Amino acid sequence: MNETPPSGSGEAQALGRELSDWRAWAARLVIIGFAVLSGLAVIGLTWLSEAALRAFFSLHTEQPWLVLIWTPALTTGIVWLTRRWAPGAAGSGIPQVLAAQHEAIEPGQRSRFVSLKLSVAKVLLTSGGLLAGLSTGREGPSVQVAAGVMHHARRWLPERSHINERGLLVAGGAAGVAAAFNTPLGGVMFAIEELSRRPEDRASGLLIAAIVIAGLVAVSAHGSGTYFGRIQVEAFGWGLLLPGLAVTLACGLSGGLFSRLLSWSLSPGTDRFRRFRQAHPCWFAAACGLAVAGIGLASSGSSFGSGYQVTRQMLEGQDATQGLDTLLRFLTTWLSAICGVPGGIFAPSLTMGASIGHEVASLTADPKPVLIAIGMAAFLAAVTQAPITAFIIVMEMVDGHAMVLSLMGAAMLAAALSRLIARPLYETLARQMVATVVPRTKKAPALADASGDDVAEAVSRR
Repeated sequence: MNETPPSGSGEAQALGRELSDWRAWAARLVIIGFAVLSGLAVIGLTWLSEAALRAFFSLHTEQPWLVLIWTPALTTGIVWLTRRWAPGAAGSGIPQVLAAQHEAIEPGQRSRFVSLKLSVAKVLLTSGGLLAGLSTGREGPSVQVAAGVMHHARRWLPERSHINERGLLVAGGAAGVAAAFNTPLGGVMFAIEELSRRPEDRASGLLIAAIVIAGLVAVSAHGSGTYFGRIQVEAFGWGLLLPGLAVTLACGLSGGLFSRLLSWSLSPGTDRFRRFRQAHPCWFAAACGLAVAGIGLASSGSSFGSGYQVTRQMLEGQDATQGLDTLLRFLTTWLSAICGVPGGIFAPSLTMGASIGHEVASLTADPKPVLIAIGMAAFLAAVTQAPITAFIIVMEMVDGHAMVLSLMGAAMLAAALSRLIARPLYETLARQMVATVVPRTKKAPALADASGDDVAEAVSRR
């Protein structure tokens, strides 16, 4: 006589297998531990960057003309140190994380783009750039810092673990965004939209948990407040349709132009400008630093630094910008990005978008916080061409849940306009980095998924 097995025996067996799988539990503990370390590393970068900014603005207040010596001298020193000891730390850090995931990159070559050494260097050198007064941000560098820490977890994972190096890089990079902006949801979306091209990496619940944990570590250190404080943004009404559209179009076009200008400036070329940048990097850095200092003095200091304080003042209703300040910020951010120092463009992009929204609001007498928030989302989406990430980050930063649809629409439209003007910035720079590492004999098969004339030309120049 056949007996029916007792109810729940299958579940009990599954639970027993789950509890007895020590490798799975060891992997979970390693990932959670390194997620916490990633969050702590970004907190360290945040603290050091803010201290550097305070020190620079104190110098600028007490001896404003001294920045004409201080900024170019420190910029030159940072570029020299970067090229001498940590060339992989230069720039934003997001292209490095993308390049490290490329299938043409061998496991032994990934340390050129992400490692604990580069994470430490990124923290120190990014803070140095802000100490110089350059218009850079710490959010992009946070991606490389956290990815380097998380990537180190591979050494501690048990054999035959289902978590691969690419998954660690995606989780680490997204954890950096979550911790830097205090936006765990934005970090998850950044992993899906910008960092990962593989569905298996996106679907890992453990890696998503690591992103959230890193964000929670940042929340525990900075509190549960948003990036710009509890700033209430009104809902978007029909009366703001035309001003909002004007802000979106202006940010989409200017953000696309900014992205195209950066791509051109940072790519190899035979014109005089780029030949000088490649042949004399330290002299080029000194010239950029001097130009940033001069522009900063002309703007009464508003174009120095990441722009966080300026953006917050605008959201709080203060007239923090005047006249040509948006254009001056555009120039100083471009110069800071191409001079060779480690530093990102997220925070300056938010400031430029906020400034455009502020100017339109001043002309139309419409509520400034609403148009400023739209400008922030639109400009960031145009530069990164990651619209979902952009609107979620801005929504979480300004407590603007009432503006979900308007922020989403502005980000989508601005990103679409940007695509008509420029290729995706981070992807383009990542391909160029891959082209400098991959041997010429591997060009055809290895770069098949990274089609583009810029990659082929870069490899052929080797």
